[in-house]
Amino acid sequence: MKIKSLFTLFAFILTFTLSSHIFSNGVSVVNAATGIYLKLTNSHVQVNCESQVSVVTATQIFLNDLGADKNIKYAFPMPEGASAISLRWKINGIWYLAQINPNSQDTGLPGGTMNNNLKTHLGSTPLFFTIPQTVKTDSNLIVELKYVKLLPYSFGNVTFIFPNDYHLIQTAILNTQELDFNLTSPRTIDSIRLVSTQPVTEYSNNGNYAHIRSLLYETAATQNYTLKYSLNLNQLGLYSYSTMIPQSQLPDSLGGFFTFIAEPDPGSLQVIKKTFTLIVDRSGSMSGVKMTQAKDAAKFIVNNLNDGDRFNIVDFSDNVLSFRGGHVNYTNAARDSALNYINAFIASGGTNISGSFSTAVPQFSTSSDSSANIIIFFTDGQATSGITNTTQLLAHVRNLIVSTETNIFLYCFGIGSDVNVQLLTLLGSQNSGLAEFLGNDELYSRITDFYLRIRNPVLLSPTISFSPSNVIEVYPSPLPNLYKGQQMIVSGRYLQAGPVTVTLSGYAFNQPVSYQYSFNRIDSADSRYQFLTKIWAKQKIDYLLVLYYALNPTDPAAIALKNQIIQISIAYGVLSPFTSFGSVTPISETGNGQIINAETFVLAGNYPNPFNPSTIIKLQVNKAVYKTGYIRIYNAIGQLVKIIPFSINGKGVYEILWKGDLASGLNAPSGVYFYIVDLGDIYLKSKMVLLK
Repeated sequence: MKIKSLFTLFAFILTFTLSSHIFSNGVSVVNAATGIYLKLTNSHVQVNCESQVSVVTATQIFLNDLGADKNIKYAFPMPEGASAISLRWKINGIWYLAQINPNSQDTGLPGGTMNNNLKTHLGSTPLFFTIPQTVKTDSNLIVELKYVKLLPYSFGNVTFIFPNDYHLIQTAILNTQELDFNLTSPRTIDSIRLVSTQPVTEYSNNGNYAHIRSLLYETAATQNYTLKYSLNLNQLGLYSYSTMIPQSQLPDSLGGFFTFIAEPDPGSLQVIKKTFTLIVDRSGSMSGVKMTQAKDAAKFIVNNLNDGDRFNIVDFSDNVLSFRGGHVNYTNAARDSALNYINAFIASGGTNISGSFSTAVPQFSTSSDSSANIIIFFTDGQATSGITNTTQLLAHVRNLIVSTETNIFLYCFGIGSDVNVQLLTLLGSQNSGLAEFLGNDELYSRITDFYLRIRNPVLLSPTISFSPSNVIEVYPSPLPNLYKGQQMIVSGRYLQAGPVTVTLSGYAFNQPVSYQYSFNRIDSADSRYQFLTKIWAKQKIDYLLVLYYALNPTDPAAIALKNQIIQISIAYGVLSPFTSFGSVTPISETGNGQIINAETFVLAGNYPNPFNPSTIIKLQVNKAVYKTGYIRIYNAIGQLVKIIPFSINGKGVYEILWKGDLASGLNAPSGVYFYIVDLGDIYLKSKMVLLK
């Protein structure tokens, strides 16, 4: 049997029924202004997660029930921080694969400006792609989008959210909605649960592998998938993943890729005291829900400072005000006064960003590097008063910080679609911090969550070294500060396999601190870790973007950086701001893009066939593979009637028994059945006949 891709398998079932299971939840836009779309009939989300690194495959079936042939543009609500790595679709019986092109994506939509419901559904970082073929009336379009994302982590807890809520686009029911979540972790998985209220139809957790499946029939899609899991907090340290990719499959000669996740034991760490300033934009554009959330977020932070911290609040529109003339000790009285001060914020006037920093930064001149000196700054617009030129404004803030002779960590949050992305990105990157970009209604949740993550710093200005030193191209660069209960995720390249010692160094209480860990770099391709190439490419692109944004776009150095980003994006199949899905390639049903050949798994069919009352499905595994697989059995009209899990523990022949029973426990009736051997990224299919 040949290895088949997920799309092929869905098409295989669809030969017999339109009730196959598919993923969530892009939109096939016919007219963006008037809200005319192809009908979404089936949605399926498959997630393969290694610790906190998730590869998400979102597939949808759309039906053209509009009474005429239609041309459409596909739009998907990409989660912030995710990177698209594959897009393909099936139309008129043929699969097509989109190639990454060296052009920014075309955000224009048929029908013109998108309506508010569509805009809200797609969020702040949508992906767009024009399906080049016409969708014939009463026919189906199948679209699959795959992306990689690092999931948020805090004190062992990880959250996965998928935008499954489709009520702004259509209220009609979907034939099926399915979430298939697979988690592997070297740390013990203490718990895993689906927080959203979709039913759990399959559940397993053996400690290092967990699986949750949710399947809904004939129901409208009205809520996102939210899943949470907890990793054991007694098993901290460094966990690594590595793979060696054949040079024939790479654009360079550096075949080895690794990613490690490091988290020191919090029991051995002291928490560094903070000197903290919150800079709040209260310009006129912040009125309404944004101002309400800004005030709530500011009050949350003030309520959650630590004993021994010092703090202040600076707020601005055209004018700039300050809670106190300098940082004050955190006491109950100071807290209560600050809460009253925040309650009095009123949104009006322009946006004097330079003035806010002119007030806030000099107040740090009395601080020392034995504390974590932190500014959290959020704004929803462009600078309209004071210094408005981006280059001059960046220089102004940098000069202010340098003049304090103190290391200040600046974290920027841009709200809505009118922010100066270049300014905030560089303010963060040039001043030992970062920038994040939020939707209009995300301010409170995102900033409060972020503050809790940075509340307790334990390692400042960290650096990394390797012994032996034959490790290169390590990202992120510079490394972020390390906080209690948080992790550092680092990717790099290597030429030579073997053990390596990692040393993380930095400062705590103005004293040098270091932590050492060891891991092994393997000398062969590991099919489980092909995602490492994507993580590394994404982190390198992020690094190069910071360098690019620091330059004038017409500068030769900026042009060279842009070209380098484009080359990496195309070579490693990870979208960037300068690339998009463009040119189209028809693909065979076996084209699945995996770096694993057909000889790894061989499906030898089932014996006997026809059978009564039971049969054995035989799978040969020719490489050292360790994972849980699933036999999914469908009846002749495409209904899933039975799932049989099984374990693969290295090379060998595996025999999986089907007793001819249904999920309900009843005996299956006579007839033709189709089965899929689900191996995570690889799928094999065949059929069998039950005769009584």
